[in-house]
Amino acid sequence: MQSNRRALLIGGAAFALWPQSGPARERTPTIPAVDPRFAAQTVRINADAVVGMIYVDLGQNYLYHVLEAGVARRYGVALGAEGRNLVGETYVARKAEWPAWRPTADMIRLEPAIYGPYRHGLPGGHEMNPLGARALYLYRGGRDTMVRIHGTPQPWTIGMKFSSGCIRLHNDHVIELYDRVPLGTRVLAFGGT
Repeated sequence: MQSNRRALLIGGAAFALWPQSGPARERTPTIPAVDPRFAAQTVRINADAVVGMIYVDLGQNYLYHVLEAGVARRYGVALGAEGRNLVGETYVARKAEWPAWRPTADMIRLEPAIYGPYRHGLPGGHEMNPLGARALYLYRGGRDTMVRIHGTPQPWTIGMKFSSGCIRLHNDHVIELYDRVPLGTRVLAFGGT
């Protein structure tokens, strides 16, 4: 919970730097630089990785989208706090651009001071909407896991582990991934909790 408060305070400070005119989608924030280790890049990987599949390395804070045998696009990600990450295989069952967001009942129960004020949700594009520019909705066995691969209005959090369990990318990166990933894409999260 301490790291959630820290991230919220950092987020509030960064949002204070945003220009105050125009819709949220068009604002260009002044934010701290993202660590270059987490920049999107094409990398060589194990040739046995399944082409088209997404792999999330929970231990290293990377998401890999396999483009061809032995080659993937790697993105730095922010992940859930200890014990909040979904491990194993899921698939993309839904996609949304500038999705609306509502915290889950568990999020509100576990951290009412943080999520309670948003219990009625936020529209897509709102500057405080944590889903950012795009969202990929992860399902397992035909059921929504409530975990998303999504953008973030807080790109300085990439590389951290503090959220409720979603996989968060820089907005530019999630837009790129969204355009490349069809419905039904398999996702495997491994290497941590």
